[in-house]
Amino acid sequence: MQAFLKGTSVSTKPSLKDRGVAATAGSSGENKKTKPVPWVEKYRPKCVDEVAFQEEVVAVLKKSLEGADLPNLLFYGPPGTGKTSTILAAARELFGPELFRLRVLELNASDERGIQVVREKVKNFAQLTVSGSRSDGKPCPPFKIVILDEADSMTSAAQAALRRTMEKESKTTRFCLICNYVSRIIEPLTSRCSKFRFKPLSDKIQQQRLLDIADKEHVRISNEGIACLVKVSEGDLRKAITFLQSATRLTGGKEITEKVITDIAGDLIDEGHAATQLVNQFHDVVVENDNLSDKQKSIITEKLAEVDKCLADGADEHLQLISLCATVMQQLTQNC
Repeated sequence: MQAFLKGTSVSTKPSLKDRGVAATAGSSGENKKTKPVPWVEKYRPKCVDEVAFQEEVVAVLKKSLEGADLPNLLFYGPPGTGKTSTILAAARELFGPELFRLRVLELNASDERGIQVVREKVKNFAQLTVSGSRSDGKPCPPFKIVILDEADSMTSAAQAALRRTMEKESKTTRFCLICNYVSRIIEPLTSRCSKFRFKPLSDKIQQQRLLDIADKEHVRISNEGIACLVKVSEGDLRKAITFLQSATRLTGGKEITEKVITDIAGDLIDEGHAATQLVNQFHDVVVENDNLSDKQKSIITEKLAEVDKCLADGADEHLQLISLCATVMQQLTQNC
């Protein structure tokens, strides 16, 4: 009986070698499948030369890369204009693909970036010394880069703590602050950085980049669709690429038309309106309206500016829209 059981157990269980071969054979086909990547990341510039429409920034960075040296940097401007992509591309050219992960610390708005993080994580990373050699033989600067994305959301105390770290660790670390509103960065930090303003991308540059992506992804899109895509993105190339990918998934291989783009980029979200988009579109309506006097237009547009600032600071959308409508109604009743 024992011999029978032993024989059964031996014959039914595959050996470790056989199981390893089977697992390898089963998983090899799965590993070959490429994982889907958002087009924004797939077509992010890999080098500084690929950055679009920011000639001044690219020229300065290329000179810095030739000497393998960088100052502390402050990039500011509207979203989707290439701020983060530019510094990441520059870091890859400086350090190469192998040392990139070891030499670059990137902290985004989603990370905790209070004063404690600046005192501990950033300071400890900045104090590490590094060598100036790469495996491929190219020159490599003996410093690291700390990228603080959305730096304008950092507290004043955290920015003040960062000031001393930037000054003390200047031999081993370079800092790149990225923000939308440079006025929210304290003066001691801005004075320690070379400031670069990123401009909203021109319509021509956006059309060229979108057509290039559409060609590589075999997407059919009409000329009106491209024009509408550029209009609704408002100089934000990241938003335009995201809309293009969403429209491609929606149409399922059919031609993307202006109506498809309008449906995707529409303001209606669960029967509600996005207040910032409503303010932007309402501004155009007011300026182009011939029934309002110049004085009425100036009062309404001034109120639009105030509402836009309050919304950017996180004010309640419902209250701000009520305040805007009250001003508009006041001006319209005076016209009657």
